[in-house]
Amino acid sequence: MIIIGIILGVAAIGLLCWILFSLAVYALPFFAALSAGMWAYHSNAGPIGAILVGIVAGAATLVTGQVAFACVRSTWIRIAIALLFAAPAALAGYYATFGLAKLTIPSGAWQVAFSILGAIVVGITAWTRMALLPSQPERSIARV
Repeated sequence: MIIIGIILGVAAIGLLCWILFSLAVYALPFFAALSAGMWAYHSNAGPIGAILVGIVAGAATLVTGQVAFACVRSTWIRIAIALLFAAPAALAGYYATFGLAKLTIPSGAWQVAFSILGAIVVGITAWTRMALLPSQPERSIARV
């Protein structure tokens, strides 16, 4: 019975890490959606209006970021756009790793060390996923 618990625990941690890496690029749109939804709710839009405002704000942030990253030719602006998406992902990675480390590691220094490592890995993953999004389509030259 203990072996099954250990196997399921490792599988659950693996699943959570996979979800974290898969959703790392969406940390900024999620934050924008949450902020806009909370603002709408506190502006007396009601729960349904707040949810709709949040969905629209999150989708607009994601689409705007992807279109801007795909259309801009300047390397520095592309780096800045990718950093806008990678920084919140790194912060989310830090806190997710810190939460897991707090459950398993008794030393506070090692918890922070592993959390920083997790933030770096998740930030790089988000950066890579943003950079690998489909950019401008290739233009083929028809030769006669």
